Amino acid sequence: MRNTHYKISQKSANEEKVLHLKLAALTSLLFMGRDYPKGYEFFRANLQKAFRKNRDEQNSEKIDKMLAHGEFVKKELETLYMLRKYRTLKKIYYDS
Repeated sequence: MRNTHYKISQKSANEEKVLHLKLAALTSLLFMGRDYPKGYEFFRANLQKAFRKNRDEQNSEKIDKMLAHGEFVKKELETLYMLRKYRTLKKIYYDS
């Protein structure tokens, strides 16, 4: 017997791709936030707040812009960590 009253909604391939990109961005940012200067919990709370605020966004252009901003944040975190490493090494070897 068929159930014709309810249709099971299936996500389109594009929605699946966007979901995958969002999850990849979230997990990579969480991984990079482990060494954040204000602490992992601070970073995690703010990151989750940003993702929750925009979770219902459907405009693909705006989603692409937000994902690009996430890539920018990752690059900024890498730069921050490299600068901290450089300063530590400089302090060890040159400030003696």
